[in-house]
Amino acid sequence: MPITNVTAIPVEMDVAPLESDLGLAPYVSNHDEVESVTRMLVRVDTDDGVTGWGEMLVGMKSAAVTKAVMDDVVAPELVGREVGEIRDFVDSFYFPYVKVRPFLGAVETALWDAFGKSVGQPVHRLLGGKTRDRVPVATCLGILGPEESRTYARRAVEHGFSTLKTKAGPDWREDVARIRAMHEEVDGQLEFRLDPNQGWSFEDAVRVATRLEEEGILLQYLEQPVRIDTYGTYASLRDRVRTPVAVNEDTYFPRNLRYLLQADAIDVAVVDLVPAGGILRVREQVAMAANAGVSVTHHCGFDLGVKTAAVLHTVASTPGINLPPDSVYYGWDDYIVEDPFEVEDGAYPVPDGPGLGIDVDEQKVEQYRVD
Repeated sequence: MPITNVTAIPVEMDVAPLESDLGLAPYVSNHDEVESVTRMLVRVDTDDGVTGWGEMLVGMKSAAVTKAVMDDVVAPELVGREVGEIRDFVDSFYFPYVKVRPFLGAVETALWDAFGKSVGQPVHRLLGGKTRDRVPVATCLGILGPEESRTYARRAVEHGFSTLKTKAGPDWREDVARIRAMHEEVDGQLEFRLDPNQGWSFEDAVRVATRLEEEGILLQYLEQPVRIDTYGTYASLRDRVRTPVAVNEDTYFPRNLRYLLQADAIDVAVVDLVPAGGILRVREQVAMAANAGVSVTHHCGFDLGVKTAAVLHTVASTPGINLPPDSVYYGWDDYIVEDPFEVEDGAYPVPDGPGLGIDVDEQKVEQYRVD
């Protein structure tokens, strides 16, 4: 069943406002404020009429650049290949001076979807079978004031979440106050993840972790507080604090994760199947981390339903991912899949239909298309 066509389709969709049930906008982080997001959908068609879907963020914030790479670099290498030759396709790409893994991650997802549909099996079964029927997820929250954050911590508990991840800003004192306020509001019913997105100095990371520890609040983990490629900083930080230390952006570069594991510098790896280069590649990262005794969770970057489904299949079939993945899927203003996932008691069901187990609403795709 050869591939006949690869299509990259940029869409822009709004995030629901904070005031709505489980809304998130404006979602403020250390580097931006999100009210709408542009994503790149990838459609793969076969000569037997089977269609598979993948998804990624737009590279360098340019839909035109991302689409051009997909159209001019990836698609010519894929058209004509058999849909089930996923490993061979991923391994065949080698550009020594250019990072193409995110593009491969999106296309590889679409290949798994198409291949699963062609053989009538869900992706999790092709990966060895699922170990759970539902995947608990961590809810996420942007930077808000301490008192305003209380409202959303309470909301998280009411919806059954056990873990809340919040962004961190340039003022570490405000971040401490925000975590303290949410912890008090829910009387310890939530675990917290704090993510500065590489925005802190080593000294500020130590200050935040130790201040919270002194107040009896131990974060589930502190995520990527300093910049990537600073292996020694992470080793020193882990020696200085009791708070578990995690990396996310560093996992986008396989060598970085390997060095950090060798240095015994982290407690948690926050992986992502798209920048890793696909499901096969991210499972290799999970195995590497798990063998080193490091916990693993999965990142969410305002994923639409396509990647959300891929994450659920991956998490459910990969026991090394032992912490709830992040999710903001519930926070969209609208959806491009026909039967959107509904969060219940803080968890999503693992799809059991062929492929990714979702149907893309192509009318919605055209409605939100931006090219």
